[in-house]
Parts: sequence; structure tokens; C-alpha cells
Amino acid sequence: MSFDLDGLPRIGEPHDYGVSNGVHQLFFYQLGGKSSSGAPIGWRTAVLSKVSAMKLLERQFAGPRPAPSGRHKRWDKLIASVSSRESEDGH
Repeated sequence: MSFDLDGLPRIGEPHDYGVSNGVHQLFFYQLGGKSSSGAPIGWRTAVLSKVSAMKLLERQFAGPRPAPSGRHKRWDKLIASVSSRESEDGH
């Protein structure tokens, strides 16, 4: 998918959508675009209220991607995930 986050264009693979600390967020692996926090490749979290111009791209990705720590993100409520190991407290 592509979208703007804080005014910067991003291209990424969406992995989890959920609520953390009462805030709806998208956990994604960024493949391209820009980032204000360094290299534009790697794991990122986007607060959905800061996302605009979201578009689904025609290309697809294989599915779950391992995180260096062995786990992704802890959620108060996990709404959707590409992981086969869904749980309410993360994976």
C-alpha cells in the first residue's frame, strides 16, 4: 500500500492493525518512500489519524515478515493481522 504519514510518502506492507494505548495504529514494514527518522526501510508504526492518501497497490507481498526481536508489537486490541498467530496481546 502507499500512503502519506506526517506529510511524507510511504510504501509498505501492512502487517497488523490494532489499538495500543487507546490509539488506532498500523504496524507495517516500510519498503520505500521517505522517513523523518532515518532510513526509509524497516518496521514502522503509523498512528491512523496521521495517515492520508492511502491506496492499495497492485503488487502483493508474501505475508508475515519476521521481526528482529522475534515479536512485532504489543496491542491492547489486535483487529487484523497477516500473522497466522493472532492474539490479543501481540505476537
